[in-house]
Amino acid sequence: MKTHLQICGVDEAGRGPLAGAVYAAAVILNPARPIHHLADSKMLSEKKRNALEAEIRQYSLAFCVASASVSEIDAINILQASLLAMKRAVEGLDASALPAYEVVVDGLHVPNVAFPSRAVIDGDRLVAEISAASILAKTARDREMCQLDGVYPQYGFAQHKGYGTRIHMEALMAVGPCEIHRRSFAPVREAARRQQLAAAS
Repeated sequence: MKTHLQICGVDEAGRGPLAGAVYAAAVILNPARPIHHLADSKMLSEKKRNALEAEIRQYSLAFCVASASVSEIDAINILQASLLAMKRAVEGLDASALPAYEVVVDGLHVPNVAFPSRAVIDGDRLVAEISAASILAKTARDREMCQLDGVYPQYGFAQHKGYGTRIHMEALMAVGPCEIHRRSFAPVREAARRQQLAAAS
């Protein structure tokens, strides 16, 4: 008889920004406590994401949020850092208290974990557990970027969360990158080069 595997949804937040860590979450929902209106975190308002985050944390069988740092992103590239954050999230679950589970990941790639795994394109829209993971990853990352805005107020991180918006790019070119900018990303490299040229002239 084939064992039924509980779905562990996994997703990341923050692959595209020019600054800050990349986050990932792993979530196992409780079939007895369904959470309504789950969706891809990018399609939800901040208020709705925060409300759903509270429900996911309260009613899930298990969840874990993890990250990979800017230095790790620059060392191994953003895809590998995203997979590393996912691996940490999955391995951070208390597996001893859970039924056997299958890791289901949004996108094309799966982390290197000791569980059955598969990738689902548009999984954050199609699989409730992945939607829940996307919400936890994004809300956690957004909170960190708002906190970092207080440390580096010249960039406007609380507003754009590190994405390459016009305001962010103007600040980056005006004052150069800070410690949490991803030096392996081309716009940050260019800003650093300009800063060095200006300092040398």
